[in-house]
Amino acid sequence: MIDLQLADKKHDEERQGEALVVDAPLIRNGRKLYIESYGCQMNFADSEIVASILLDQGFETTGNYKEADVVFINTCSIRENAEQRVRNRLSQFGVEKRRNPKLIVGVLGCMAERLKSKFLEEEKLVDVVVGPDAYRELPALLSEVESGQKAINVLLSREETYADISPVRLSGNGITAFISIMRGCDNMCSFCVVPFTRGRERSRDPYSILAEANDLFKRGYKEVTLLGQNVDSYKWKGKDAIEEAETEVNFAQLLEKVAVISPDLRIRFSTSHPKDITDEVLYTIAKHDNICNYIHLPIQSGSSRILELMNRTYTREWYINRIDTIRQIIPGCAISSDIIAGFCTETEEEHQETLSMMDYVGYDFAFTFSYSERPGTLAARKLADDIPEEVKKRRLAEILLKQQQTSLYRLQQFVGKTMKILVEGTSKKSDQDFCGRNDQNAMVVFPLTAGVKAGEYVNVYIDRCTSATLLGTVVS
Repeated sequence: MIDLQLADKKHDEERQGEALVVDAPLIRNGRKLYIESYGCQMNFADSEIVASILLDQGFETTGNYKEADVVFINTCSIRENAEQRVRNRLSQFGVEKRRNPKLIVGVLGCMAERLKSKFLEEEKLVDVVVGPDAYRELPALLSEVESGQKAINVLLSREETYADISPVRLSGNGITAFISIMRGCDNMCSFCVVPFTRGRERSRDPYSILAEANDLFKRGYKEVTLLGQNVDSYKWKGKDAIEEAETEVNFAQLLEKVAVISPDLRIRFSTSHPKDITDEVLYTIAKHDNICNYIHLPIQSGSSRILELMNRTYTREWYINRIDTIRQIIPGCAISSDIIAGFCTETEEEHQETLSMMDYVGYDFAFTFSYSERPGTLAARKLADDIPEEVKKRRLAEILLKQQQTSLYRLQQFVGKTMKILVEGTSKKSDQDFCGRNDQNAMVVFPLTAGVKAGEYVNVYIDRCTSATLLGTVVS
């Protein structure tokens, strides 16, 4: 078992997850691997790639780092407190390393890319530092460490997509899985480190994506999430696999190709960018019942001036137009967002514009943060982080309160309705209940029912809700 602990709260990801089980046969040679991951869904997908590479080298896997020979922590750099969580965790690993000097401790991912060799200097217990484009080099890097050397590879690539590597599935439920369709980001948002830690944008070829989705469905998986920093900018050019003619595939076309694999394979995707999401994508969602009516469309701020400072390349009016179009083409589509409170120079009036945007859209849920300056970003170089922390906290609290009220209202609209739910397994809070998500990505909990098992679709009548969960009963 690999323990993959997620802080799954989208770009800051405060929440830490539970131990997850490898869905793959293991080749055993006695060496044990433990992976822990923090950050976005892309980090989760990357950890599956790392596991695949090292399982091919004969590693076993474990959910207990105290019995591991190699411990990796896959890191997030999006906010300062995300990095602090990693440092705290490394200190805990250090206790074990002092007990077992042969233990290899490695840092992977965005934080490794940002700090590079400083990690080896500052964190004496770290043996290997590997950026997100260098995972193929892990076997060689581990050999360097075993020979007594520290090892590092943080070179970014313009081509690497890991398209030929079949990820080891770490979700453990055998029902839902991530498929990475692209890597990197070309959007230079002034607050964001991702272009510096994950490199330039490149799209994976559609044939390998479709092969992976087909394989998952044949193995019993019922839901896939297509992942990219900005899925709407997916674009692949190359030769058609059959006719060998030059062809081009955009995100809407890729989405449709995955959707037609089977009507029983449910499709989600993340993340969309307001400047790039097209009507073609929206009509594709509306056309296929198995593409979920849910779009994560980060606004970040409701003020056009702040959006310009953030280099988001759209205005308040543009965003409203996209929302109106989504509502028109996909009635009932759930929309979620990312919102930053207290960005550089934000006035009280501009904060109120964010609140009014929340009222206009009525987000089903949102990931909310106070601004955290990240070294190396354009904002850190050019803009003063001049909003007092107490003001940031107060504005964030107002955003959170409004979102809690709106989320509850959105869930209440499902009460009294019957909806199709994919059963993902038993509830974390009670082994007497099943849980799954509806088309709009809301969590649904309902009692265990005779004849119903995980991986099946069931109709659930929603009779009540909490502030975060729908509660119901299976109906025929």
